[in-house]
Amino acid sequence: MPILLGYLLGSISFSYLAGKLLKGIDIRDHGSGNAGATNTLRVLGVGPAITVLVLDAVKGLAAVKIGQWLGDGSALLLVLCGIAAIIGHNWPIYFGFRGGKGIATTIGVMVTLALVPALCAGVFAILAIAVTRYVSLGSLLFTALIPVFIWFMDLPIETFVLSVLVFAFALFKHRTNIAKLIKGQENKIGVKK
Repeated sequence: MPILLGYLLGSISFSYLAGKLLKGIDIRDHGSGNAGATNTLRVLGVGPAITVLVLDAVKGLAAVKIGQWLGDGSALLLVLCGIAAIIGHNWPIYFGFRGGKGIATTIGVMVTLALVPALCAGVFAILAIAVTRYVSLGSLLFTALIPVFIWFMDLPIETFVLSVLVFAFALFKHRTNIAKLIKGQENKIGVKK
């Protein structure tokens, strides 16, 4: 039950809802076509983007907490609740399984399960975004570094496996961004598509 609740919570697309509420649009038909905070920034502006980022992260955090409250609190259950929320964000049942890329939700999950590794990876990701202005590069760097920090900080193996799976999700969801980065055609933050 907690895992299902994690998925259903993760399936709430705040980017989609913001587009409908603020402009009466399906945000997936505008900008990059992604239902996430970066595209919200492009299409709706800074305030809605920050709100979406925070709410998407909170649903990741809440999914893990649901595992603590309603389940046995085992590392495996918490990891499964977290991954369920990320899957929900990426493939939401309420919105035709067309969601975002899961990075903000991943932040919420990983901060809850592995705070120090997430913060360390986050510093590198933010620096990469600040220097290059490529959010996709920062997102990929964040998800790539978390397993490394988790491994060296000797956290539960379930959390390490989750972090590797999250990186695999990020690679899959960012495959077009990776191709654009290689070609030098990726959109930079602050530049409207």
